[in-house]
Amino acid sequence: MLWSLLAIAACAYAGLCLVFLVFQRSFIYMPTPETPAHASAVVLEVPGAQLRISARPHDGPKALVYFGGNAEDVAYTLPELATAFPDRAIYLVHYRGYSGSTGRPAEAALRRDARAVFRMAHDRHADVMVVGRSLGSSLAIQLAAEEPVSRLVLIAPFESILAIAKRVAPFLPMGLLLRDAYESWRYAPRVNCPTLILAASHDELVPMGDTQKLLAAFRPGVATLRVIDGADHNSLSDAGEFREALVNGR
Repeated sequence: MLWSLLAIAACAYAGLCLVFLVFQRSFIYMPTPETPAHASAVVLEVPGAQLRISARPHDGPKALVYFGGNAEDVAYTLPELATAFPDRAIYLVHYRGYSGSTGRPAEAALRRDARAVFRMAHDRHADVMVVGRSLGSSLAIQLAAEEPVSRLVLIAPFESILAIAKRVAPFLPMGLLLRDAYESWRYAPRVNCPTLILAASHDELVPMGDTQKLLAAFRPGVATLRVIDGADHNSLSDAGEFREALVNGR
């Protein structure tokens, strides 16, 4: 009887691991549907996909490239960023599978797409600032480590999705199962541009300990941390002091 129970438990555990292995990306990526708000989006051809980019054109040397959260429709963030940065062209990326962009989201593909969008913007503008929120913060950090980013802003960033997954499901061998680990800490030491980390004091997804680990991964003097009191992971940008910090860089 004992061996039978152990065998049943082992099969159930193996089945749970298999379910996560097959469906894990549905827990990370939550694509937004295409709506009339995306009608004016610019289309960028990349290998294996067409990316829609919500944009506010602006002549001149300055631009901002934005990478949003895993369930964010970035088209609705455009007015806020356009008001905050009137002297910059704005490019907001709809990830593969989001808001009319083709293809399927996966870490390697999104990182390639991020480089393509940045290089498109940099070909048009000498000074390109990059802003990344939550999932997008990991893409933004890698760009700043590898490309001539003038300024980096990270909104509710994480150390790695692997660390979050281990905390959410400690009973699963996430190190073996997770395909898209988004280990932002690996790229942080190579960032040289001025970097602002905007964190929420009550972030239920990314605890302050993880934020401090990410901050410590940057070289001394590169990154500054600003904590928005009373905010959580999703309400961070609602605070009045958020916009001030975003614009002023501190």
